Amino acid sequence: MHTSFDKPVLVTGASGYLAAWIIRRLLEEGVTVHGTVRSFSNPEKYHWLTNLASGLPGELKLFEANLLSNGSFEDAMIGCGTVMHTASPYVVQGVKDGLKELVEPALQGTRNVLDSVNETTSVDTVVLTSSVVAMYGDSKDITEAGGVLNESMWNESSSVEHQPYPYSKTIAEREAWKYRKESIGEGPNAGSWSLKVINPGFILGPPLQDKPSGTSVDFIRQMVDGSLKTGAPELHFAIVDVREVAEAHLNAASAQVAEGRYLLSAGEMGMLEIAAALKAMHPQYNYPKRTVPKWLIWLIAPSLGLTRKYISRNVGYKVQVDNSSSREQLEIQYRSIKETLVEMLERLETTALVSKKSS
Repeated sequence: MHTSFDKPVLVTGASGYLAAWIIRRLLEEGVTVHGTVRSFSNPEKYHWLTNLASGLPGELKLFEANLLSNGSFEDAMIGCGTVMHTASPYVVQGVKDGLKELVEPALQGTRNVLDSVNETTSVDTVVLTSSVVAMYGDSKDITEAGGVLNESMWNESSSVEHQPYPYSKTIAEREAWKYRKESIGEGPNAGSWSLKVINPGFILGPPLQDKPSGTSVDFIRQMVDGSLKTGAPELHFAIVDVREVAEAHLNAASAQVAEGRYLLSAGEMGMLEIAAALKAMHPQYNYPKRTVPKWLIWLIAPSLGLTRKYISRNVGYKVQVDNSSSREQLEIQYRSIKETLVEMLERLETTALVSKKSS
């Protein structure tokens, strides 16, 4: 699917893992991109975006915008036809205050962006980055709902206390649909834009940043650095390549794509399967070789930054998803999960985040 953009496209959270790939794809298509960063005071966090744009036919313009500041997206949105809202905190472990760290920025950020959409008459399409965790909080939820995750399902089990990150994604997406369906907010453009929501699984694949960081990067590093050499819990993930998620954002902006939610996953894999896929190509690392019994993980969960409730409701449960809408309507062709994993590890080697020598 080829989407033509006759107006600039706003991408929030421009320096993020996914946003960088979205921006690169838009620039390759010759699109003018308005990207927002939290602050210009720390150029190290975004200067690499300028290098990313060099040599590509599109043009990148950066703006300062804070999720928690009312009206801060208005300047960046002027003249844009499409808004791709990717900015939202992504932290799953070590959260001290779920409300302040995750829920408030996700919810208030969505409100601030959509308030500006309501004021900006050039905008006709909003593509929101949500997550599969807005559809389920714990793997057991899928089992209890019939065994296969699909776009009709909503996360009903997460809260600020239990799974605050999934909770933040759930309430932010619900708020976006309220704005759209109930025409919340005022302004000359209220009710005049369409909403497409992308709900990716666990996003992996090669990062574009020169100094990659974040949950996805930490996950792969832990798979190879010996952190899990005594074993890994039986956790299963719906996995999708960051490049497919970026492509889905571009394709969703097409007027031919219906409003709605689009679940993205190339398939499901457990932690030992992930280790085996990486080891087949790069055997020199210290991968987990065995499954840690659930009772033992449950016992030591607090020392790992996990709750026992999380262990009870996630370890040992398979995750199955129905990705037919993304394949048929967004025309996403998924690469193999093994390719995604290996190319991510090799990228982390080139950025020196992972040592090429055995741990």
